[in-house]
Amino acid sequence: MATLPLIKVAACHAAPVFLDKTATTAKALDLMREAAANGADLVVFPESYIPAFPVWAALWAPILNHDLFERMVENSLYMDGPEIAAISAEAKRLGIFVSLGISERSKASVGCIWNTNLMIGDDGSLLNHHRKLVPTFYEKLIWAPGDGQGLRVNDTRIGKIGALICGENTNPLARYALMAQGEQLHISCWPALWPTRRPDSGSNFDNVAANRIRAGAHSFEAKAFGVLCAGYMDSSMRNFLVDRDPQVAEILDATPRAATMFVDPTGTQIGGLLQHEEGILYADMDLNKCIEPKQFHDVVGYYNRYDVFDFAVTRRRDEPAHWHDTPPTRNQLSDLGETRVAAQQPLEETYRLFNTRDIA
Repeated sequence: MATLPLIKVAACHAAPVFLDKTATTAKALDLMREAAANGADLVVFPESYIPAFPVWAALWAPILNHDLFERMVENSLYMDGPEIAAISAEAKRLGIFVSLGISERSKASVGCIWNTNLMIGDDGSLLNHHRKLVPTFYEKLIWAPGDGQGLRVNDTRIGKIGALICGENTNPLARYALMAQGEQLHISCWPALWPTRRPDSGSNFDNVAANRIRAGAHSFEAKAFGVLCAGYMDSSMRNFLVDRDPQVAEILDATPRAATMFVDPTGTQIGGLLQHEEGILYADMDLNKCIEPKQFHDVVGYYNRYDVFDFAVTRRRDEPAHWHDTPPTRNQLSDLGETRVAAQQPLEETYRLFNTRDIA
């Protein structure tokens, strides 16, 4: 007898309207409506879908990209901005869950942005706000490091859903942090392409294989379904880059395109694959199939040795300053304190860490 949800997931293998947050938001709303009309419970978007993935950081030296960085910042989203409000309102109207990749803008700095993934509930609420822990390779020229506050699995009516961004799926500790919260559906979001070398020097990166291996390994270890949602480079995006420098055409055309696909709790690919064309990929998932494989090895159950291994995660939002105009209350200290997966630190220790004097 089925006790866990049977769901339909939509993964949008889609291009943004390159570096245009308003137009890309409108496109995202259209894709959500199309997916919902086809019965989707969850709609997933690629990494940094709004406003785009900054692929130019792989193509030109930083001193040649200042204008593009400024444009990226200008088109990044504030968390309380109209774009996220529109996505949330539409998710509520449609009754669907949405995983959205954005470039997030800081209120504390005119030039600080993060690579962020949002999980939005079917009631329009923000369920999770995760900033990529470590920007990968040339992404460090664009995005600031994130924090552990968003390393959370959302327990929803359609299952326990977690998400990591691109290279985070190579980090076994980040992945284990989600497994340890009972994750049943894992979202991994990716850029449309990942240039690593010039074509005349050969390639050391098979995009499709690398992403499938990482997602398949996680699903096999977590005994969870996996959604690999990659971006798509359309002609407008390619033309924008090539018009700026015709020499990059060879690099762009020789770089393998990322693929969107699904895997089951054994790590096996299910359903189709989208790589060289834009569209929405769908899969039906019976989360009851997460149960049987746990008999073989449950790495957050009997198939571990907690007496040998000790794992703790700090889930705290990094802020440039903590303001105490009056002595902090216990609730304020609790909000600022370290939240651990295994255990909560005593309030007095949290209090000491923040170098305050009095507990009100």
